[in-house]
This record gives sequence, structure tokens and C-alpha cells, in this order.
Amino acid sequence: MEKIKLDIIGLSSSHAQSGSFALVLGESEGGRRLPIIIGMFEAQAIAIEIEKITPNRPMTHDLFKSFAGHFEIDVKEIIISDLKEGVFFAKIVCIDNNGKKVEIDARPSDAIAIGIRFDAEIYTNPAVMEEAGIVVTDEFEEELDTLSSPEDEPKEESKKSKGIKKHSVEELNRLLDKALAEEDYEKAAQLRDELNRRN
Repeated sequence: MEKIKLDIIGLSSSHAQSGSFALVLGESEGGRRLPIIIGMFEAQAIAIEIEKITPNRPMTHDLFKSFAGHFEIDVKEIIISDLKEGVFFAKIVCIDNNGKKVEIDARPSDAIAIGIRFDAEIYTNPAVMEEAGIVVTDEFEEELDTLSSPEDEPKEESKKSKGIKKHSVEELNRLLDKALAEEDYEKAAQLRDELNRRN
């Protein structure tokens, strides 16, 4: 089967569906993008792993990794395998310690959240990319950039960012510990970003 390798380009809140997020995947060798609408919890699970934030308690996808590790199962790749009536389908390709290969059906959001914990490659096939891929234009790239731009943040978020900047490094570390304890990973990511800017 011919496969197209994908990279995670971005993750932003969806304007189309409230409480949902757009996960944008892009061809490793090409200009097309594959946007997939995912739920808030799966978006959080992906963002936490991308940002390398360690939650106090393992999330569902971390638990899957632990479980697989104990039974010597490795996730080799994630395939966005199909698109039916606007719904994406995926497969998690696993290999056990005897070399037996198994494909497990999954939602793309869960598959990717699991896959990135195993450093697994993400692929799709030409048919899915033909049907749902978007050819990148300069306008699309600008729109993608502005999704995470401070100028486009809601006023409340903007105030939060400004509030964070007033704190000392010690206070930021204390607030980061508190956010992790309360499992507020969005706030933890903002605090960590501010700490990184200062280092």
C-alpha cells in the first residue's frame, strides 16, 4: 500500500464546532494539509505529550503505553486509513516481541495521542489525502499562524498571559506545580512557556 508520511503541524480550537479542536497534519514531502476535528480531551492528551508535560496521574493514553510496555508490545505506526461521510478512521499498527504484527482500529485522535507516546510515524494513503487534503496557500499559512497568535487570543486569555508575566520565576514554578496538581494542563503549558522564555 502506498503511504504518505504526515507530521503534526498545529493544534487549535475549532471555529466550526464549539469545544472541538482542529489537528492539522501536513505531508512531510509536499504542501498539502490534512485537518481533522478532534475532541477537547484528545487535544489535551496530544498537547501534553508534544509539550512534554508530565501529569501527576497517568492519562488514558499514558496508561495504554504502560500496559503495552509491560506486555512487550510496540506501536510502529499510525495510519489515517479511511474517510467515510466526513468521518476519519485510523489504525494503530503494533508489533509484539515475537514480531507478530497487529492492526487495531481507532479514532485518529486516540491513535495519534498513543502514537506520539511511542514516537511512531503517522501516515495516510493517497485516497484520503486526495479527498480531504488542503493545498497550502500563503493565506492558509497566515490563518494557521494567527490561530495561536496573541493578537487573536480572547481578551480573557490575553489578560491571563499578562498576569503570568508579572510573577517571579519562583512564583511561576509554584503556580506550575499547583496547575499540574489540579490537572489544569492548559495553564501549566502557559506557565512553562513563560519560564522557558525567561531561561
